[in-house]
Amino acid sequence: MNKAVKKAALCAALAAIIHPAMAQSQVTIYGILDSGLAYTTNTNAAGDSMVKVPGLTGSVPSRLGFRGVEDLGGGLQAVFTLETGVSLDTGTVGQGNRLFGRQANVGLKGAWGTLTLGRQVNMTFLAQAKADVLGPNLFSMSSIDLYIPNARSDNAVGYLGTFNGFTVGATYSLGRDASSAGGPGGTNCAGEVAGNSKACRQITGLLGYDSKDWGLNATYDIMYGNAGAAAGLTTSDSNDKRITVNGYAMLGATKIGAGVMARKKVAATRANDLESDLYYIGASYPLSPLMQLDGQLARHDVKGSGNDSTLSVLRLTYFLSRRTAVYTSLGHMKNAGAAAIALDAGGTVGTGLSQSGISAGVRHMF
Repeated sequence: MNKAVKKAALCAALAAIIHPAMAQSQVTIYGILDSGLAYTTNTNAAGDSMVKVPGLTGSVPSRLGFRGVEDLGGGLQAVFTLETGVSLDTGTVGQGNRLFGRQANVGLKGAWGTLTLGRQVNMTFLAQAKADVLGPNLFSMSSIDLYIPNARSDNAVGYLGTFNGFTVGATYSLGRDASSAGGPGGTNCAGEVAGNSKACRQITGLLGYDSKDWGLNATYDIMYGNAGAAAGLTTSDSNDKRITVNGYAMLGATKIGAGVMARKKVAATRANDLESDLYYIGASYPLSPLMQLDGQLARHDVKGSGNDSTLSVLRLTYFLSRRTAVYTSLGHMKNAGAAAIALDAGGTVGTGLSQSGISAGVRHMF
């Protein structure tokens, strides 16, 4: 066999090995760009109103992501996700100024489920998304508890598996939040402290059942603090625990979702303790193939206090195409006592004042 024939045979053999491997690997680039305008009343103690371009969200938070999968054979896949939050009002990144603050993880997926390592959404996030018809809308339950759209964990090991409609999942974080940027996306609890196995740990778990017509899910979520951590969790014995039960049902094309989130925070000092229940019910109804109406009522009940809040929201969405939509939301937050929960996520309101608002925007997905 001459050299030319040998070279051709070698190239053919290499192509046969390499080409199938490349054909079984896939990387997807995706994103959402969502922005608009919002008007809210009583943004301070003087009762002044405000018009602004929201930074945290419109109908959903803006993002840019990369998702990959490689077929390893035998039903096993390698998977990864890199996803960054984008604030369209200023062009900056979100989630405590992280480059990939929404997700940054790698793992393996098989018939037994998916195992991931890295920064990832936890079980509270996943379960809430099933029953919350508004999701992280500017006017939504996210305003009452900003942890809901920010339920992510740094330094985490995660597992999620679905078997005949039943879902079981858990995350275990060795250090729940490595950012000190402030706010719900940066609470300064990096963890992984030698000699203190509880510092900044977070554990979440999910058990649920979902079918085409209905679903029911329950979660457990506890996070521990450490020196310097936000929200009063400045010792490793202090903790913030949330237990949720939620469900949904499909009545034809109408989706009804409801649930409760019971929260108990035991802070380093009793002045920062909190015990509350968050109840909600909502519905999503398609007015036409191109128009959808969503509505939700939520009640925040602070135990042993009159500082309660009630939220009501309506959102109308018109789909210009499969990927582009315009929307408007009307909302009202009724604050009692010394409650000061703003209608808009990341916004402000005068203590004890109720707040009304209207927002409108455009969303494009790619």
